Amino acid sequence: MADPASGELRPAIERMPVSRIRDVANEAMGMEGLIPLWFGEPDVATPDFICQAAADALSQGETFYSPNRGVPDLRHALARYTSELYQVPVADDRITITASGMSGIMLSHQLLIEPGTNVICATPAWPNVQGTVDVLGGEFRPAPLKFTGSGWQLELETVFDAVDDNTRAVFINSPGNPTGWVMPGDDQKALLAFCRERGLWLLADEVYARLVYDRSHAPSFLEHAGPEDRVIVINSFSKPWAMTGWRLGWLVTPARLGQRLEMVNEFNLAGAATFTQIAGITALRDGEDFIARQLERYRSARSAVYERLSANPRIRIGWPEGAFYAYFAVDGIDDGLAFCKRLVREHRVGLVPGSAFNAAEEGWLRLCFASQLDTLNTALDRLEDAIAS
Repeated sequence: MADPASGELRPAIERMPVSRIRDVANEAMGMEGLIPLWFGEPDVATPDFICQAAADALSQGETFYSPNRGVPDLRHALARYTSELYQVPVADDRITITASGMSGIMLSHQLLIEPGTNVICATPAWPNVQGTVDVLGGEFRPAPLKFTGSGWQLELETVFDAVDDNTRAVFINSPGNPTGWVMPGDDQKALLAFCRERGLWLLADEVYARLVYDRSHAPSFLEHAGPEDRVIVINSFSKPWAMTGWRLGWLVTPARLGQRLEMVNEFNLAGAATFTQIAGITALRDGEDFIARQLERYRSARSAVYERLSANPRIRIGWPEGAFYAYFAVDGIDDGLAFCKRLVREHRVGLVPGSAFNAAEEGWLRLCFASQLDTLNTALDRLEDAIAS
């Protein structure tokens, strides 16, 4: 018998698979003693000074609609923050506030993608990047990173060879989720030059830009692009300031996109909540010490997790240069999703299969190490037991 619901929705929606991250998480509903390391967020709450700024804004009646492109004071603060961080001038009219980095990805794709067009994306990549392309009826084309044995690299010819007459954009997430790969500045220059030559847009997801361990920030396309280049940089308050649940992000674009972004933002959500935007101003102004403390925690966690995993003869792992993930392959796992579900049910640890990120082969897993060392060591004990069983 035919499915009575078949054909009710757009084919692009009906074809969409369930998120494998959520699929694993759903196995743990109501489970006690679980160590959840699947979502990309720290185990600490947003710091009090940011929460207090939001509470003060609420008490002062900042509960009305915000401008579609964001509160002017926040746009100005972000323009100043970006200019100082990268030592390039960024004007207020290049900033658009979004309700999360995820919203920024969707808005960017809505500007560019339609049926018959494609996006080239360095993979493994966060699955929502492909999901937004799929929703819009476009084609997602992977450009796989190469595992070197100690880390990851993108051979630019892989990107160049994937481009055709229907390509609208190249999507780069650096520092990368799930690999921790950081794109070198020289490669950014070369890719930007190629996109200029071919008239392509370059979409740069830089939400982990502050989560690098050998410098103040990761290389950014903003350090190489002119203000009118076809470059859109997507960013978020979620990771550096532990504001994942606040849903607050921003875009840096050519100023000429401002009116169109204002319209598209209106059709999606009108604007991010006013009181969260006011809290964002405080995060930018007073949050550097918090970021530094978090980075020290992550640096210790990165070393501890890498040492444990790399010592296992069945595990291949790259050294993460940025973000807060360990991405590793376990020899002998031929179904990562099934392994992660068993890991949850039998060992009470939540990881994500690499297949969720367009991994080129089975056996890869992602672990978020933005947790206390005691928690991570317990999780690794359980993981080792699962691998051995």
